[in-house]
Amino acid sequence: MDFTYEVLRDDEIEVCRDLCNELMVYQKSLASVTPERFDSMSFDTRMVPSVKKATHNYIVIVKDGDLPVGYVYTNISPKETYSNEFATFFDLSSVDRDDVGCLSQFYIKDGYRQYGIGSKLFNKSMDWLKQFEDVDDYFIYVSNGNKVALEFYKRKGFKVSHNILDGFITVLRSSRQEMF
Repeated sequence: MDFTYEVLRDDEIEVCRDLCNELMVYQKSLASVTPERFDSMSFDTRMVPSVKKATHNYIVIVKDGDLPVGYVYTNISPKETYSNEFATFFDLSSVDRDDVGCLSQFYIKDGYRQYGIGSKLFNKSMDWLKQFEDVDDYFIYVSNGNKVALEFYKRKGFKVSHNILDGFITVLRSSRQEMF
């Protein structure tokens, strides 16, 4: 296996389309709480709008040769972005600064999950977040049923904050002080 990691510009995210859509199918396959919510989630409804709304984006794709096998999407966004018609993801008053960091999407194809790719992508994302000294709060949203991801993030220092949408999503939180 010949893994390469490539940082994408916002206008290059199309290369993540199939992986993002696979992520939605994967999440639905694990979900026990309202899995039908994933029926309307796709690259076009999740990643594209998020990239457009964010202040700063960081997208890294992993390839095995020419084959995309995983990606991570992390962003800096105004905290108000996380209170919308879908849900209020956290108590806005609990965040002192204007912006938050979010590890928004993370997916590695089955068969590639045992090579340290996840830890490498996670570390790249945290290193990227570290450069924004005016961002103190970091969030990760894990869909219900994805116990492997939940435990991975907990091992990396994130703590479960709360659940939203009747348990559809578990909100994990950390701070700049805790991570760095």
